[in-house]
Amino acid sequence: MKILLVLCRPVLSLLLLGLGWGCTEKKAVPSRKALNELSLKAGRRLSCGPAEPKLGSVQFPVSCGATTQADFNLGLKLLHSFEYDEAEKVFAAILYRQPDCRMAYWGVAMSNFHPLWTPPAEPELRKGAAALKLAQTLPASSPREADYVAALTAFYQDWATVAHPTRCLRFEQAMQKLAAKYPTDTEATVLYALALTAAASPTDTTYARQKKAGTILSALYAGNPAHPGVVHYLIHAYDTPTLASLAVPAARQYASLAPSSAHALHMPSHIFTRLGMWQECIASNLASVSSAQCYAEQAGIEGHWDEELHGLDYLTYAYLQIGDNARARQQWEYLKTIRTVSPVNFKVAYAFAAIPARYVLENKQWPDAARLQSHAADFPWPQYPWQAAMLHFTRLLGAARTADQPGAEAELRELTRLHDELVRQKDDYKARQVAVQLTTGQAWIKLMQGKNQEALTLMTQAAEQEDATEKHPVTPSELLPARELLGDMLLALRQPANALVAYEASLRKHPNRFNGVYGAGRAAEESGNQAKARRYYRHLLSFTQPTGSARPELQAARDFLTKQVALQAVGAPRLPWPEAEKNRPSYDRNTP
Repeated sequence: MKILLVLCRPVLSLLLLGLGWGCTEKKAVPSRKALNELSLKAGRRLSCGPAEPKLGSVQFPVSCGATTQADFNLGLKLLHSFEYDEAEKVFAAILYRQPDCRMAYWGVAMSNFHPLWTPPAEPELRKGAAALKLAQTLPASSPREADYVAALTAFYQDWATVAHPTRCLRFEQAMQKLAAKYPTDTEATVLYALALTAAASPTDTTYARQKKAGTILSALYAGNPAHPGVVHYLIHAYDTPTLASLAVPAARQYASLAPSSAHALHMPSHIFTRLGMWQECIASNLASVSSAQCYAEQAGIEGHWDEELHGLDYLTYAYLQIGDNARARQQWEYLKTIRTVSPVNFKVAYAFAAIPARYVLENKQWPDAARLQSHAADFPWPQYPWQAAMLHFTRLLGAARTADQPGAEAELRELTRLHDELVRQKDDYKARQVAVQLTTGQAWIKLMQGKNQEALTLMTQAAEQEDATEKHPVTPSELLPARELLGDMLLALRQPANALVAYEASLRKHPNRFNGVYGAGRAAEESGNQAKARRYYRHLLSFTQPTGSARPELQAARDFLTKQVALQAVGAPRLPWPEAEKNRPSYDRNTP
């Protein structure tokens, strides 16, 4: 054996130089059985929109051969628009033709990561980790491809024992090194920007990572205006109140850049919602919902695709902000017909809870809010405590506003239980969101009990809690902004000047919200600031476009403006607030 080894070394030194392998056996290409064990998505790739699929432009050279390059680029374009199922189909097809294509395994693992959505479920984590393990059994075709696989492995490694946020930070650090190592590699830089946004903490209101990602992507944009990842991730990076205006050009471009993606049609509405651009938001989600319905039909999905419900939530919210109760109610009535959705996930639970809750809360239909039930009674709500909490929060506010103390306290206990469950699950972000609802609920119960100062203290705390945490990107907004609710409470306690301060602070974060603008107008009117009241009421009338019966706030705004014109014409004095308030109608409505 020693002689053999001595002889082997010089011979193999030559072989190592000429053939690239040594005494160890060359690693085998994964078998068909190994591929089948990944349970890869397969079948005809589905696409709605233009006859010729349009998803933007990506060029990412891989070492899998010229015949594979176009397919790999297609998979990457789908990946950049979060069409994860279709992307996996493309990468799977490559692997079944060419099981030694290392980067296709990387593509499968990226398709199961979805950095800006909810954390991958266990089956997705298993699949992604297994795909990367197979990639690592292959000889490295290039150091660059090996580095890509290693960077993504930083996320999947020890997934069963290491928390998702920690692994996102590891992925960010790995992509930073990769982008620095290959400065001319556009994809490395784009994915580093994505990793930055994915690793951003929802409690960091300086938005340090998002700003860094936005700066990186903005620099790339000039040379890559048709790159779906550059445009898409710019929207995500700037999806915050203080940064949203920077993403308007990207938002206006993305849908036309990738109209074959339902998500690309929807995504601009994140920015439009942030800026109160309601007509643009409506148009975006009408297109997205239609595309999602088309996709479900093509895919043979039983029932509805989850992306459709996501669009419906944004659509309902936008209709409510323009005072269009008729069309907002249409979305709710349509939602009631939806029984089966695929896949069942975070977005579906959110839409089932938020759409009906938004309608009754925005319209201040407190008796209806107090008895609100989801039509999806058989939905697995215990798996989604945050979304279930929205229904209980709605009922709590309804009970408190209708002086039903036992009902309000029962809902408060249920909210407490759900909050504790999220704490037990170590889901800090959602636990904080429910904590805001808990504090808000306690505040309105105190107000119902006549404990006004305690109520204001609690409601102020709730507003501060909410201000310290960014909303989740899947949502168009909180059910009701806490600071806007603080304004409502201050108005109820006849402190209109303070209420105006609260409404204006809320509007800086939630521009063009119907109730925020109306509340500011009413608070200005009641505090004697006629010029500001005129400005807010005129602004409310400028962006609202109701169909059917109009919301009474709009008539109140028109009446005020008409009286102001009349008073100015005759030089008559304005009625003092208590006298004017006697004739003001109630806007707590009990019917749709």
